[in-house]
Amino acid sequence: MALVLVGINHNTANIEMREKVAFPPEIVESALAEIYALPPIEEVVIVSTCNRTEIYLDFVEGDSEAPAGDVLAQNRQLLDRQAQVVAWLSKFHDLEASELEQCSYSYASEDVVRHLMKVSCGLDSMVLGEPQILGQIKSAYALSKDQQVVAQSLGRAFEEAFSIAKQVRTDTAIGENPVSVAYAAVTLAERIFSDLSSLSVLLIGAGRTIELVVKHLVEKGVSKIVVANRTLDNALEIANRFNAHGVLLSDIPEQLIKADIVVSSTNSQLPLLGKGAVERALKQRKHKPMLLVDLAVPRDIEAEVAEIADAYLYSIDDISAVIEDGVKSRADAAAQAESIIERGVEDYRKALRSLNAVSTLRALRDKADAIREGELERALKALERGESAEAVVSNLARSLTQKLVHSPSVQMKKASAAGRDELLELIAELFELSSESKPNAGEKTDKKK
Repeated sequence: MALVLVGINHNTANIEMREKVAFPPEIVESALAEIYALPPIEEVVIVSTCNRTEIYLDFVEGDSEAPAGDVLAQNRQLLDRQAQVVAWLSKFHDLEASELEQCSYSYASEDVVRHLMKVSCGLDSMVLGEPQILGQIKSAYALSKDQQVVAQSLGRAFEEAFSIAKQVRTDTAIGENPVSVAYAAVTLAERIFSDLSSLSVLLIGAGRTIELVVKHLVEKGVSKIVVANRTLDNALEIANRFNAHGVLLSDIPEQLIKADIVVSSTNSQLPLLGKGAVERALKQRKHKPMLLVDLAVPRDIEAEVAEIADAYLYSIDDISAVIEDGVKSRADAAAQAESIIERGVEDYRKALRSLNAVSTLRALRDKADAIREGELERALKALERGESAEAVVSNLARSLTQKLVHSPSVQMKKASAAGRDELLELIAELFELSSESKPNAGEKTDKKK
């Protein structure tokens, strides 16, 4: 097992780069198939959200694997694997590799697991402790399972991360205060307009983020809400639950004229709202101000809209200040979560050690079984020749004992000659030997004076 993670997020890359590297749902399957086909890769999961794109991989371990104690060799190997993934990612998205190298990060081995746990708990999110990321990671993992590109190695890491995230939600207060991108968008609107109840709101999209925006708007007393989506049924599903109105994307120009606030969050690869459409709407509104909040990556609203007078455009990166005010109360809970994560990483480390012991135990049992079968066959032949049962059983027991202890005895003598007393002590502990039977350093076997 050789776990590696390569990614970018809101801390390392601006929104322009994040939208270039994003994997919309319709291309994730083909991306998984393409990277999985690379010879050194055994497992892969792609996590792509508004604030991050991360590729989790398990590389084939082979002769090129760096020695456990050679830190420099391990670092070189990690850099080589990172470069390979960055090269694939840049080629897939038609980017210069140098662009990605400047804003990407990578982890290896248990650091991958630690990072995955932090992300799953919302500790690495723009909104500290936000709950949506866990569902997004679960969906990414489920897709890799469906595509059969994830197995035991990455599977164990993701399952452990989900378990830790659940424990953090249960044992800490990290999710108590309603802080999320959706909540921040509504808070921003409230700061600008003070009273939202009399305003008209147009929401573009029908995903979980838009659903949360609707929920927070209704809690603020907003009643004039329109949900626009590519699929009308999805828009109506949300609208009907909150007594709102559902329309198609093609109806946006008409609805834009009435909208005081526009919030968009879709998976579209191209902008859905351009500068011209907003200008026309504002003209018909007689330049009554309009707040536009774009929570999508790639962006749904053209950046040039910010140039229009009376149009106030905020991207997902622009609302970070709003978010910071709300996460201060989560700082103590985050510290508790870090402790839970470290215990989770330690449990994961112990589980890996147990797996190593299992393979060694299996080899030991196989060797013992082979010796037993050989000696049993010899004993049965002796009985067929008419030898007494007592003599056959006695020889069988003696021969089994000699062959089972032969290899350990040879290795113990070599260890003693090499002065490796710690190995002799370990063997004494392993076989529960009494202190009297433990070898003493420098003990003479010749009693003659």
